[in-house]
Amino acid sequence: MSTLDALTPEEQFVVKTVRDFVDKEVKPVVRELEHADTYPEALIQQMKELGIFGLAVPEEYGGTPVSTPCYVLITEELARGWMSLAGAMGGHTVVAKLLLHFGTEKQKRRYLPRMATGEIRATMALTEPGGGSDLQAMRTVARKEADGSYVVNGTKTWITNSRRSQLIALLCRTDPEADPTHKGMSILLVEHGPGLTVSRDLPKLGYKGVESCELSFDGLRAPADAVLGGAEGRGFAQMMKGLETGRLQVAARALGVGRAAFEDALAYAQQRESFGKPIWQHQSIGNYLADMATSLTAAQQLTLHAAREYDAGRRVDMEAGMAKLFASETAMRIALDAVRIHGGYGYSTEFDVERYFRDAPLMIVGEGTNEIQRNVIAAQLVKRGGLG
Repeated sequence: MSTLDALTPEEQFVVKTVRDFVDKEVKPVVRELEHADTYPEALIQQMKELGIFGLAVPEEYGGTPVSTPCYVLITEELARGWMSLAGAMGGHTVVAKLLLHFGTEKQKRRYLPRMATGEIRATMALTEPGGGSDLQAMRTVARKEADGSYVVNGTKTWITNSRRSQLIALLCRTDPEADPTHKGMSILLVEHGPGLTVSRDLPKLGYKGVESCELSFDGLRAPADAVLGGAEGRGFAQMMKGLETGRLQVAARALGVGRAAFEDALAYAQQRESFGKPIWQHQSIGNYLADMATSLTAAQQLTLHAAREYDAGRRVDMEAGMAKLFASETAMRIALDAVRIHGGYGYSTEFDVERYFRDAPLMIVGEGTNEIQRNVIAAQLVKRGGLG
């Protein structure tokens, strides 16, 4: 059964439309854009026109909502063309979900219709220079003033799309004295303005074209109604729910990179000959291809399982963690094996497999490192009494 068979005919059409966009518009230009580290303005505009930024927004707010399995497959297609394009809509989707699940009606009406069209693009800001995955060590503080507004001070780093996003879901401490710390955290919906500086674009091994920056908050003022949901102290739990979507998105990105590497390797192994026959007929190369296809299929099914569980309304921090862990490690291994299969050409910037090899590590360390995912999985196994 095709992975598309579980989708509605309308969703199948959406996935195929994105696949055509990738094949016709992305693949012919990606190498030039990526090597020049050029922001893909024209491709982002086409993604807006396709409705990709409204995939998590209900119709009543102007979106084109799809199921989570469909969202996974769309993300996979985008990453198959260029992982950076999937990254350009990843945090945006998480913020849309946060607004949908936790936002006040006023907050939803203010942001979701313009997010659906891509007029407003959103990102989330969690990571700090000294904290990494340890969100409890967060130092960014939003102090409440007498008039109910907030003054924000602190620094965030590795924030994707931060220069070009108009809305930032900022996880910060609204009660620095809270014990435990997470009970004093809130998400503030902040926009660019005085007191916010987007500093340098951080140099990266891969993930080119889309910026990742440091954000410095120095007296940024946010209105009283900027707190997501209207109540302080709920931000940590809200963001943990949002990260379920984020980790599914990262898993889907890994699927796309892994699939692109596998497809290039399979095609090359049929074209390249050595010792009088195509190299796939050599057992060592054939074994690589067999293992790549098997692990990629398993990673996709694991990710789709987590996506279906999410849509069923169940808690999926363990399932999303498993999907992100397995898919990202699979993508890294497939990318390396694709380089092996290409031989010397795999090390050349004239072939795309070197890009896959540089992009794949991001999914291992992004959205919570795989070491963190293992901690989450182990804790949930104990809490749930196993897999059953």
